[in-house]
Amino acid sequence: MSLPGLIVDLFSDYTVRTVALGSATLGVVSGALGVYAVLRKQSLLGDAMSHAALPGIALAFLLTGSKATLALILGAAIAGWVATLLIMGIVNLTRIKYDTALGMILSVFFGFGLVLLTIIQKMPDATQAGLDKFLFGQAAALLERDVVTMAVLGGAALLLVMIFWKEFKMLSFDPDFGKSLGLPMRALDVLLTTLIVLAVVIGLQTVGVVLMSAMLVAPAAAARQWTDRLGIMVILSSVYGALAGISGALISSYIPRLPTGPTIVLSVSVIVVISLLMAPARGLLWKWVRDRRNRGRLRLEGLLEDLYTLALEHENPEHPHPSSVLELMGGAGVKKSLELLEDRGLVKQVNSDEWALTGEGFAEARRMSGWRSGN
Repeated sequence: MSLPGLIVDLFSDYTVRTVALGSATLGVVSGALGVYAVLRKQSLLGDAMSHAALPGIALAFLLTGSKATLALILGAAIAGWVATLLIMGIVNLTRIKYDTALGMILSVFFGFGLVLLTIIQKMPDATQAGLDKFLFGQAAALLERDVVTMAVLGGAALLLVMIFWKEFKMLSFDPDFGKSLGLPMRALDVLLTTLIVLAVVIGLQTVGVVLMSAMLVAPAAAARQWTDRLGIMVILSSVYGALAGISGALISSYIPRLPTGPTIVLSVSVIVVISLLMAPARGLLWKWVRDRRNRGRLRLEGLLEDLYTLALEHENPEHPHPSSVLELMGGAGVKKSLELLEDRGLVKQVNSDEWALTGEGFAEARRMSGWRSGN
């Protein structure tokens, strides 16, 4: 199938459209809230919350006997929220560090969830079929009502982010200052973490417990490479999350038996790699170009200063000097640097192997020497 065919399916095929909309919704919500997790250095929080949500899903099914999306999401949210409170309590009341508490809660809750899933699978009826899909996600099973539920919950979370924008910004960058202003930083911390839990649980059906943390961290990490402003970072992260969701849904629909959840994660990983390489401010490729340019500039300036030092030893500032002497002073690559300086009119070739400063070059070298000496 060609790209135009995929685009047509995106609007005409019910399954493709539903999965793409659900994945895009997940990408927008998790991308926006993941920014705060990344900025607060809580990237593992999404991993812990997604694993902690598993027993909530199992308990919700055991108590209600229903696999309705809203009931399972509510169970997952409660379990994730309880896990969050336990982590905060462990950190505040003991000497255990944050990352250790995350690992403990993740392991305990996930193990408990696997035990509950095993018990459910041994039940005599068939109503429990499909719960194990929450481990790795089953985006292809999304229905229109599931997407509506995700959109409503995600929209409520984003609305709260907008309402508490300044407070969450203060919490992320300078919580001590916010506390000095009288803001309830502990309550804001609980609220923001609760919203992150909500973003996690609405994505469990799409990408699953194991991969959900990537949807929180990856779009935000990619957006961070392009900007230093929080507002732009949130927008970029949401766009990257939505782009990964839609592209993952389309690719999985094009290739038979390719799971949607892992494909979405691979798509967002590609966005991260591109950002790490191409972002103007922090990209590795641009950093290499800048370093190469700076090394070349420093080499030219060093050669110009060497010629200036030699020129001061003679009455005539345009006295020529052999390139072999300049190589001894400046190392390899002198001839190419001399040609570049000649193109700029700063040096001139007197004969086949001797070079001298021009009047403009002498003035420039003297200016550089005075600047370096502080005069």
